[in-house]
Amino acid sequence: MMSSAAPLWTGEDAETATGGRCTVPWRATGVSIDTRTLAPGDLFVAISGPNHDGHDFVARAFDAGASAAVVSRVPDGVGAEAPLLVVNDTLRALEDLGRFARRRTAARIIAITGSVGKTGTKEALRTALAGQTTVFANEGSLNNHWGLPLSLARTPRDAAYAVVEMGMNHPGEITPLSQMARPHVAVVTTVERVHAAYFDSVEGIADAKAEIFAGVEPGGAAVLNRDNPHYMRLAARAGAAGIDHVVSFGWHDDAGVRLLLSAPDGVGSHIRVRIGGETVDCRVPVPGTHWVANSLCVLAAAAAAGADVARAAKALADYTLPKGRGRVHRVVLADGGFDLIDDSYNASPVSMAAAFEVLGLARPNTGGRRIAVLGDMLELGEDAPALHAALVEPLMAHGIDLVFTAGPSMAHLFDALPSAMRGGHASGSATLVPLVSAAVRAGDVVTVKGSAGSRMGLVVEALLALADGGDVPAPRAVNGD
Repeated sequence: MMSSAAPLWTGEDAETATGGRCTVPWRATGVSIDTRTLAPGDLFVAISGPNHDGHDFVARAFDAGASAAVVSRVPDGVGAEAPLLVVNDTLRALEDLGRFARRRTAARIIAITGSVGKTGTKEALRTALAGQTTVFANEGSLNNHWGLPLSLARTPRDAAYAVVEMGMNHPGEITPLSQMARPHVAVVTTVERVHAAYFDSVEGIADAKAEIFAGVEPGGAAVLNRDNPHYMRLAARAGAAGIDHVVSFGWHDDAGVRLLLSAPDGVGSHIRVRIGGETVDCRVPVPGTHWVANSLCVLAAAAAAGADVARAAKALADYTLPKGRGRVHRVVLADGGFDLIDDSYNASPVSMAAAFEVLGLARPNTGGRRIAVLGDMLELGEDAPALHAALVEPLMAHGIDLVFTAGPSMAHLFDALPSAMRGGHASGSATLVPLVSAAVRAGDVVTVKGSAGSRMGLVVEALLALADGGDVPAPRAVNGD
């Protein structure tokens, strides 16, 4: 049964947006492309992807409570009376829904890209702005050619702000996303050597991130990291795109949003920030220098969007980390317990170093150790072996006691480690599970991190299952079978 909430979409609006044809009238309170997360009342868009055809799941979507489905053909198992929007191309229809939603919203659109920190900064900005008005932000990391139009199509009609991510791993991917979203504020968190396999240089990565400026609305702003070596290059690109207002953030003396003071305490930091002619105090509820930088970025974006920065700074204290991005779990054992830092969603050399800093700040209980469990960093190109081996330096600098590694690239790090730091190595995350599970003990602090394709979430699941004498899950193949 469809929710009684006000509709996000009606069949009539969807017909206007897409040029499609409704079989019967319908109303939807949400939009989905995945039956696993579909909520009752959602409009299901049957996208044909590289691995699955969404038309094969339309009947399942209706069973889950979908109010209607966008299709290019009537699927098997779906009756003629079903509420359908029939279009020529479902992906194009999703894009059309996104563009229509963008045209009808009065929300200030803030778009975020960057080599690292996109999702965390997006979620922190959602928290900071929610303290003063209605805010929408994309779920998870929906930031590609499917995720961005889906997020726009989900934007509530009454949102005052909408925060969306834009991701890429090849040149040319962000331009059409920016032109679709037409942001009022474009944020580049930082530029680092990430997705280097697809670029000749870090400058090329900076240029790809600068594509976010392509769709910025007239009179809009760019928010840039003043401490990043590519700041001037990005600022020039913003100017070339017609953006006159650049808000910079960082430690740099010339930063418009400048850090004056940072006092870390192991579980976060108290910071003092100069914004224009004002000074603002802020509690950063997450440890690590990178989160101080992320918070400066949040305040800069809030300022550029015309929000109340003092209220945003106060609300930021309520931020909690998303799943897989540094969230801490207490795993209780029969003889005590250990802290598990789940940072398994993704990884790059710069985010690895940040994770080691956080682990180094942690305080193990008596007899405990700081343990890093690491999976391959992907898409680093021919420099991958050297970049993995080089992680030994920040690991040692932050006092990490024991390191477990998984994957062919991480083997280079394992070989570079001093023997006393070598916990164990395996070909993949599944085969690493029993080694790590047998090694952890009460008092430890354990960080698990790796690129998404390394499937380090398997290790997190296994360690969580140790709670109160639970059994270690049987190792699974890397493909999840």
